[in-house]
Amino acid sequence: MKYIFILLLFLAIYSVFIEPNILTAHRIILKDEALKGLKLVFASDFHIKPYERLRLKRIVKKINAQNADIVLLGGDYVNGHEKGKTLSPSDIAGELAKLQSKLGTVAVMGNHDGWQGKKEIIEAFEAVGITVLENANKDYERFSVAGVEDLQTGMPDLEKALSGAKKPVILLSHTPDIVENITSDVTLTLAGHTHGGQIVLPLKGALTVPSKYGTKYAYGFFEDERMNVSRGLGTSILPLRFNCFPEIVVIEFE
Repeated sequence: MKYIFILLLFLAIYSVFIEPNILTAHRIILKDEALKGLKLVFASDFHIKPYERLRLKRIVKKINAQNADIVLLGGDYVNGHEKGKTLSPSDIAGELAKLQSKLGTVAVMGNHDGWQGKKEIIEAFEAVGITVLENANKDYERFSVAGVEDLQTGMPDLEKALSGAKKPVILLSHTPDIVENITSDVTLTLAGHTHGGQIVLPLKGALTVPSKYGTKYAYGFFEDERMNVSRGLGTSILPLRFNCFPEIVVIEFE
């Protein structure tokens, strides 16, 4: 009995204090002649608590170390449902302003951002030069980035988001649940929201995933849909992770 207690105590300490702070870079190589040579970083689901400025700084440092052409952000920058439970939007924006890439940073909003007041967050991001896409797109020399509103707190309009976009198109959506609406006009979709399940048990898999598809799109690259779903960076509801490391996603086209 004593050894079971020690094991449970270790697992609790590991899941709350150790794994949530192990920041990984998940690398994916995709073949696409039109985007050959492009390197992007995707980061989502930050959930920055009031005392976690240092964690945010570590994330920014990790992203900058990738020397990306463009940085794409998938939403849920704030934590919880109430403002007192998160680092302020202006402080979060101030740290994200230090992200470095050749083409800059583009973001969409998530459900937690919507619950806490996305107008303030968008204004804070745009004030430091981060482009926020709400059913809109932005053209670059070789491609465009489109972004839709969050499914829970907004009204995602894929047709509007893609209107006039230069192909190939990289689509940002906070949640993978818009997958059934994605058209062939989109080369790659990047999503978060699921946290990869956050708690993933050996043999069983993710305990629960906030998606109408259950665990189907919990995590990973889905070839048929040309969609990658990130495990994200923070925690929500339960302040722990198990067998589901926080990550940034580094995608290189060849």
